[in-house]
Formats: sequence, C-alpha cells, structure tokens
Amino acid sequence: MAANTFGERFRVTTAGVSHGQGYLCIIDGCPAGLPLSVEDLLPDLARRRPGQSKLTTQRDEADLPEIWSGVFDGKTDGTPIGIIFRNQDQRSGDYSENIEKYRPGHADFTFDAKFGFRDYRGGGRSSARETICRVAAGAIAKKLLARLGVKILGYTKQIGSISAKIDNPTQVTFEQIEATPVRCPDPEAAQKMIDLIDSVRKDRNSIGGICELVATGVPAGWGEPVFDKLKADLAKALVSLPAVTGFEYGDGFAVATKLGSENNDPFIPKGDRIGTESNHHGGMLGGISSGEPIILRVAIKPTSSIPRPQKTVTREGQPTELLTKGRHDPCLLPRFIPMGEAMVALTLIDHYLRHNQSRLAME
Repeated sequence: MAANTFGERFRVTTAGVSHGQGYLCIIDGCPAGLPLSVEDLLPDLARRRPGQSKLTTQRDEADLPEIWSGVFDGKTDGTPIGIIFRNQDQRSGDYSENIEKYRPGHADFTFDAKFGFRDYRGGGRSSARETICRVAAGAIAKKLLARLGVKILGYTKQIGSISAKIDNPTQVTFEQIEATPVRCPDPEAAQKMIDLIDSVRKDRNSIGGICELVATGVPAGWGEPVFDKLKADLAKALVSLPAVTGFEYGDGFAVATKLGSENNDPFIPKGDRIGTESNHHGGMLGGISSGEPIILRVAIKPTSSIPRPQKTVTREGQPTELLTKGRHDPCLLPRFIPMGEAMVALTLIDHYLRHNQSRLAME
C-alpha cells in the first residue's frame, strides 16, 4: 500500500492499524536544534485521546509516545524522528461480525474492492486511530511554527443545527476553546451542543458538525501558484482526515451569492506591510498566503458506527443486517480539533521550508 507519507520537505510517514500492536510515525525533514521531549507531544495527544469525557469513545488508551530516534541531548539532530505508540485496550472480538459484513458508512467495501483483503478489526488501516501519529507530528510542526510567530487554533463551530456565534475568529483563545468538553468557545452554544450529543448518544445515534481552524502570523508568500497552491495542500491535508466531507476557506460557499464588489478585499497599508481591509479571501490569493489570517472550515460527518441495526450485505452480496458493537464517539468534533490543527501545522511548516530552502533558524 503506497501513499502513507504526507509532505515534501517536512515528511510524515505513518504505519500501523487500530487493533495491531500499535503505530509508528517517522518525521523526516525536521531541522536540527529544536528542543524536543515526550512532554512536548502530550498536550495535543491528550486532547485527541479517547475516554476524555462522556462525549467521546470510552476506549481506554493512554496514548503515550516513545521517541526512538532523531533526538540527542534533548534536541532534534536533523535525522528522522521515530515515534511509536503501543495499543493497549483493543477489543477485536467486538468486530467478529464484520468479517463477512460491510459496515455502512465505513471503508470496508471500498478497501475490499481495492485490495481484495481487509483488516475487519475496527477498520484496520482506515481507522481514525491512525491520526495519533499526525497529532504527534503536528505538535512538532506547531513548535517550529511558534518560532516564526505562527499560531494555529481550531474549535467547534457547529454541531447539528446548533452554531456558535464567533464575531472574530482571530480573537478566540485556547482557554475559551478548552473551557468545555465540546471545544466550542461560545459557552451558550457549547451547552446546547453538549445536550444534543448526549441526546443522540442515548438514542444510539450520532451527529456531525463543522470545525473552524484559524492560522495567524503566516506571512505573505507561502505556497505555489498552480498545482501546489497552499489552499490545495490544506484541502488535501484536511480532507485526508477520516470523516471529513467538505472544505472551505474564507467566505467559502457563501461567495456563490455575492457580487464581485462585495467579495473583493481592498488593499490597504498596515504598518510596515500591505494588507487587506477585509478578509473574504481567507488569507490566500492565487494559492499563496496574503499575510492575513488563514481561516478554514471542514464538515465532519456523523460517526458511522452506531449501536443500532442497519441494513447491509455480506461479501457475497447477500442482504443482511448488522448491529455495530464496540466503543465509538457519538460526535467526532471534540476529538477532531487537535487532528485538524495538526494537519494545518504540517502543511504550513512544509510550505515554509519549501519557501526558505529547508532551513529554520534555531537559536
């Protein structure tokens, strides 16, 4: 199976399955001299880990990383960084019925169609547990970007029909996001979202939503003008995450009803740089960063694994019924936030290194 690596200059390769021994992450291209320890990875991994509240799956994984290579005397040494995670609480027996039945909404059928073989235990390689590697790599990318003054925050914008009121995305703080288990910075909307998730959980169902991601401090000039546009690579990065079904940046699909005079952002002087009066373009013009905040949104589908009978077929095409067992999130948004942040960070550091000859000053 090819295509397990993301990035050009800052390359992240992952291996492993959700019900195997664990996961391996290799990060190639990290500049030497960055102070790095396991403790640097833990905060974002804790935000991604299962069992953090009743709103998430109750699988009990510590998600503790082991750094095997690429760090010497507490700093990156310029060689590939190897990180492993050991699975501890997999319950493969919960998936025995999936051996001959395809789960609706999952990659079971398409994986079989491509390879003629699949790991039926929790989705195997298609499992969202693979994102543990991305979040760890993203934590390193965030630390590098912080040295450049770049900050990335994601939060829950919407769950079901409940939308948060966010007047200025660039003013949202980490503390506001983490104040509730749903990771929504609007307290009133957050409580409604929590109640909704709890309701669908009790009804043995699931619910989707929207994550908004904001990157500030990105200077003008990152990205390429044709196929490797920054917006295109950000879209690929985020849509490569499990359960993402839609991507937009700036005003996104709302531009379909606008006039050009409404949508264009007038250029103005901003201190020692040129900026724009508004930011309908979401921080990217022609696939290149403009210096304004990069604002993205992704739609997350409802969790496909729901504990209620669903119609399906066997591998032979015979109609049947499947009752999904196991422990699953009634809503993916709370745990998705660090995943989305990680993929934005990986894309941005990769484009920075492309733009700056693969070097980052390490003071």
